[in-house]
Amino acid sequence: MHEIVVWHIGNGTVHAKTLIMTWLTMLIILVFVLLGVRNLTSGKPGKLQNVLEWVVDFVKSLISDNMDYKKGASLLSYLLTLIIFIFFSNMLGLIPNIFAPLFKGVEFAKLDHILGEVVMMSPTADINTTAALATLTIILVVAYGIKNQGAHYFHHFIEPYPVFLPIHLIDFVAKPMTLAFRLFGNIYAGETLIAVILMLPGALVFGGAIPMAAWLGFSVFIGAIQSFVFTVLTIAYIAQAVGTEH
Repeated sequence: MHEIVVWHIGNGTVHAKTLIMTWLTMLIILVFVLLGVRNLTSGKPGKLQNVLEWVVDFVKSLISDNMDYKKGASLLSYLLTLIIFIFFSNMLGLIPNIFAPLFKGVEFAKLDHILGEVVMMSPTADINTTAALATLTIILVVAYGIKNQGAHYFHHFIEPYPVFLPIHLIDFVAKPMTLAFRLFGNIYAGETLIAVILMLPGALVFGGAIPMAAWLGFSVFIGAIQSFVFTVLTIAYIAQAVGTEH
C-alpha cells in the first residue's frame, strides 16, 4: 500500500504524496475543462462540451430537487468543483504510473517514495483530504443557515425542548465525520485491494488479469457513486439549514 511520506515545512508537516497527487488532480481537471470549452458553441457542441453541460445540468437538478433553486444557485460553482474534484481524485488511484521508473532512486524531496510506485494514489485515500472537504461542507451549512434564517438558525438546536441540545450537537458533529470516513474508507479499501492483487505472485500471468479488470471496473463505479453521494449529502445538509422547518 502507499507509504506515507512527510515533508517538514518549518515547524509543520504535510503529507507529501497527498499534496502532489492533489496538484496532479487539479492539473488533470484544468486540462479536461479547458479542452471541453476551447471550442465553446451554442450550436453543435463537441463531446467534452456535452459532458460538461451534462454535469452542470445534473448538479442544477440536484440543487432544485432538494431546495428552492434561488437559495442554492450560488452553490452551483462550488458543487460542480466538488463533484468533479472528488471523481477525478477517486480515479487517480486506479491509473498505472508509467513514469514510476523515472523516479526510482531519486532521493530529492523523497520523490522515489512519492512517485516511484506502480500505481498513483487518490488524494481521497487520505483522511486529511476527505476531512477537509467535509469541514467545508459543515461551514457552508452554518453559513447558509445564518444567511437565510439569521440567528433563528441556532434555535433548532434546542427544539422541541432544550434537553435535546446534546443530541442535536452530536448530529451536527456526526455529519462531517460520516462524510469524511465514508469517502475515505471506500477509496482506501479499493486501493488496498488493488495493491494486494498486484503483490500476488504471477497475478497477471495466471489468470489474475481478469479479477484485476473486474475490480478496476467496480472501483470506477464506486468512485463515481462516492463523488455523487458526497455532493448530494452536502446539498441535503445545506437544504436542511436553509429550510424554515427542522
